[in-house]
Amino acid sequence: MEIKVLGPLEVLENGISVAPSACKPRQVLALLALRAGRVVPVPTLMEEIWGERIPQSAVTTLQTYILQLRRKLSAAHERTGGDRSSKEILATSYGGYRLTSDGAGSDVVEFEQLAARGTTALESGDARAASTLLARALGLWRGPALVDVQAGHVLGLEVQGLEEARMQVLSQRMEADLRLGRHAVLLRELRVLVAQHPLHETLCGQFMLALYRSGSAWRALEAYQRLRRTLTEELGIEPSRQLQRLHQAMLTGDPALTPEPAPLVQSFVMSR
Repeated sequence: MEIKVLGPLEVLENGISVAPSACKPRQVLALLALRAGRVVPVPTLMEEIWGERIPQSAVTTLQTYILQLRRKLSAAHERTGGDRSSKEILATSYGGYRLTSDGAGSDVVEFEQLAARGTTALESGDARAASTLLARALGLWRGPALVDVQAGHVLGLEVQGLEEARMQVLSQRMEADLRLGRHAVLLRELRVLVAQHPLHETLCGQFMLALYRSGSAWRALEAYQRLRRTLTEELGIEPSRQLQRLHQAMLTGDPALTPEPAPLVQSFVMSR
């Protein structure tokens, strides 16, 4: 089975799509796919589908959705001659349902594995390996997670967590590339990201550093003031101590800001 949730939902069994087009069965499959190999309790599936307004017929209706998914799995097996039954793939287990992960390829699992390896490389000082691994992790994203699934409360939280993980990996990749002296190449990408995420302090700090190292110190200081205004106006807070240190270092022309493949960027830029 091939599972892709980092973008439009794709679930393939023996190369054939088993993702339904109907909204609620699609929600059920998306949640099962995100938690492949783990039991998703019936109450959790009900909360995802109906929220707080769970109808009396919920159990029967949910069983109907599961049956529809199993029929699609059976149809895929009939066309390809698979050796597992639909009830083995989508199993009833411990008060819930579980999409078995035996032999499954999941883009979320691959993303997490690459991200972990990239983080380890970055922490050990191997910026080149970190940049490569983290870029590969980000390359698995085909758009916003589950962009074509109507998410309820449960899926909404899952998607939010995935997006936060993506932003963390993106920040780490920027950190690795800054250590490699790629500040000029990063400017365009960082400019767009800062505009999209005006409250993200780590990205702003990285943008400031890229500008400073590219000979645009005044633009770097301007970026800091813009973030500071946004934080005070919208949240009533000042920039983090780390970002204030970076700003002060730029005002004084601290030589530690010159491009070097060293972990100095992290000390100034990583957010609270």
